[in-house]
Amino acid sequence: MLIDFFFTLRKYGLKTSITELLDLLNALKQQVIFADIDNFYQLSRLCLVKDETQYDKFDRAFADYFDGVAEVDIAASIPPEWLVPEVLRKLTDEDKAKLHALGGVDKLLQTLRERLAEQQKKHAGGNKWIGTGGTSPFGAFGFNPEGVRIGQQGSGARRAVKVWDKREFQDLDTDSELNNRSIKLALKQLRKFARSGAETELDLHGTIQATSEQAGWLDLRFMRERHNAIKLLVFFDVGGSMDDHIEQCQQLFAAVKTEFKHLAFFYFHNCIYEGVWRDNKRRYTEQVKIDDIIHTYASDYKLIMVGDATMGPYEIDYPGGSVEHYNELAGKVWLQRLLSQYPKAVWLNPQPLQWWHHYYSIDIIGQLMTKRMYPLTLDGLGRAIKTLL
Repeated sequence: MLIDFFFTLRKYGLKTSITELLDLLNALKQQVIFADIDNFYQLSRLCLVKDETQYDKFDRAFADYFDGVAEVDIAASIPPEWLVPEVLRKLTDEDKAKLHALGGVDKLLQTLRERLAEQQKKHAGGNKWIGTGGTSPFGAFGFNPEGVRIGQQGSGARRAVKVWDKREFQDLDTDSELNNRSIKLALKQLRKFARSGAETELDLHGTIQATSEQAGWLDLRFMRERHNAIKLLVFFDVGGSMDDHIEQCQQLFAAVKTEFKHLAFFYFHNCIYEGVWRDNKRRYTEQVKIDDIIHTYASDYKLIMVGDATMGPYEIDYPGGSVEHYNELAGKVWLQRLLSQYPKAVWLNPQPLQWWHHYYSIDIIGQLMTKRMYPLTLDGLGRAIKTLL
């Protein structure tokens, strides 16, 4: 039972095991759900997928196995404004009875492809084109005995196409670029909890034990709060070519601030030199010396550098190579000093991976980092975190 479904999931790259399939079969045997495709989707995803980054792959595999609609990337092909309702027709039961289905999923998909190739503008209230509020088999907020619902919230014909259309987690695919939510998801792997500080958190187990020992007289016990003990230093490259990646870096910065108690961050431009800044707005004043950072933050801190590493090679390799000031020591000297102090270090590069080979400077930084440079994608961040652990 469901063996073909299991192999479809594996074909799409899901890390689903036989044990998890048996859990699903046991849940079905216990009649946790019955004869409802939406509920089966929720139950099967709960049992078979243990990592949110796999949800999009699961949606595509589910749609492929149960309806075959994975052949059509509906969301990417239809302008969003076509699916905004304006005119909603009121159909009587008699009107609905006169409507005829096209004749199965294959016919629906073939006709949908034809409509996508022919349609040039938005339609509402009609019976043929992709649109809203009509009797066409394609679109939203209308009625048809057999159609492909696109871009509509809420239940429809309760077919797997509804699940495919929804695809709430498509941005969590491991090759996608990051957003704030997916960054937080990835950063949760970089955790090592310890209890520290004042005893302000209720120790429920200890309270029950102490109260029992006193024959029911309440004896409240408290314990220290549990915090992420990971210590983190983050250096952000700012200005110049990094202006193209401001949004990604802001999202990373916001996520990091919420996830780590022990955090220090600094700014630099292009390459690390003798000094960095705590505030980019005052980049040319109030400089913090690299030597002071090394003496202030112990070697148990983990180091993350964020930059596109796109610069002239001389900015890394030669004294005086900086474009903003005269540096007595080459940038690589300062980077090596940081790496010597903080052996757990990675470089996150927002530049698309396929462009890296165009820049010699990226290759130089990659060698200095001993190949610990990763793209700023969910997959890249995940691999970087494994390196830091």
